[in-house]
Amino acid sequence: MSYGNTALYDLLNVSSQASVPEIKKAYRKLAREFHPDKNPSSGDKFKEISYAHEVLTDPQKRSVYDRYGMKGLQEGAREPSTSFFQDDIFSQIFDMGSGLGGCRFQNRYQRSEDTIYPLKVTLEDLYNGKCVKFHMNKTVVCVTCRGVGTKTGVKHWCRACHGRGVRVQYRPVLLLMQQQIYTTCEECSGQGTVVPERDRCVHCRGKKTYIEKKNFEVFIEKGMKDSQKIILRGEGNQSPDTQAGDIIVILQAEQHDRFQRLGNDLYVDKEISLTEALCGFSFGLTHLDGRVLRVVQPPGSCIKTGQMRGLVGEGMPSRADPTQKGNLYIKFTVKFPQNYFANENQMKLLEALLGPKTEFTMPTGEDVEEVDLHDYTPTDDSSSRTYAEAFSEDDDEPFGAHFMPGGRVQCAQQ
Repeated sequence: MSYGNTALYDLLNVSSQASVPEIKKAYRKLAREFHPDKNPSSGDKFKEISYAHEVLTDPQKRSVYDRYGMKGLQEGAREPSTSFFQDDIFSQIFDMGSGLGGCRFQNRYQRSEDTIYPLKVTLEDLYNGKCVKFHMNKTVVCVTCRGVGTKTGVKHWCRACHGRGVRVQYRPVLLLMQQQIYTTCEECSGQGTVVPERDRCVHCRGKKTYIEKKNFEVFIEKGMKDSQKIILRGEGNQSPDTQAGDIIVILQAEQHDRFQRLGNDLYVDKEISLTEALCGFSFGLTHLDGRVLRVVQPPGSCIKTGQMRGLVGEGMPSRADPTQKGNLYIKFTVKFPQNYFANENQMKLLEALLGPKTEFTMPTGEDVEEVDLHDYTPTDDSSSRTYAEAFSEDDDEPFGAHFMPGGRVQCAQQ
């Protein structure tokens, strides 16, 4: 029964007496209309109708909303059972003077732990935004016994701890002085109630809760970052007389094969030939949203290896304002030809275009020697052997040590 709290019903265009199937049908109709993929400007509206659907299809949340409104949902109020106040008044009277008064009453408003759910996303998802669906198992309060655990709905207080969930032990400290030690009751596992086998709920078998597989949907906003959180309020694991925790979805951005992100800027590597570096180029760059950007470098401006050029406003969108974007930077690598064969006329033409070579005058004397250049392969250990053999023939080396390439010292074998 609704007590004037109809805002969530109005969002879905249903009456406060609508059944769950009617609410789900209305939600599906509005979700198709206001989904961000079809209507990017209606992201807030989509969140509102999703929240309304979440509350009104959950019997416990709907009951709290009908009675207490949005304030009740935010404060974690619960719909009390018929014996709610009798039980707690009895608990407070029973515990009076023991230092535990109101202990079980306060536990009603404790909050369950939050559930962490890592969600892998691509850089395209963070650039374009995306609605992601996933499912997970969660603990829910049994709807048959309403979390009591019994078929009759009657709570059976634990006789060992008298319904307090803790037991008190007294240990002498000094003469005429004792210390009170509180321990969790083993008979009821600290719950204060026990479920006799003959009165166990058929649905949850007296456990008060059961595991339910539930589908969820989160919207990744444009410009969100790695490790950013999306919180699903009140969707965590449930337990009797306890406010449900949240599901915290943590985004885990996968590494992209072409683009790298730094803040709202994007970086990409591009290899060009020596001819393109000197004479200009034009190539297509496929962006994260599928657009092909034509990048043009006119002739007359040389590109060097390691040089970067930027495309303003082609980086990642800002989450606060998706119309504002960072920059896209292209880092160039010039690929030189491995072997270049040209005749004398072509060489002179290149020198005329690129500038003359540095002239070198060969000195004279006995200490001048001409050598040839060879390709160097780091895995080739022939040079190491040559150096080792040369130094091993030196009779003046101290203490039998051999100098190795790179400044290392190796002790001689005895």
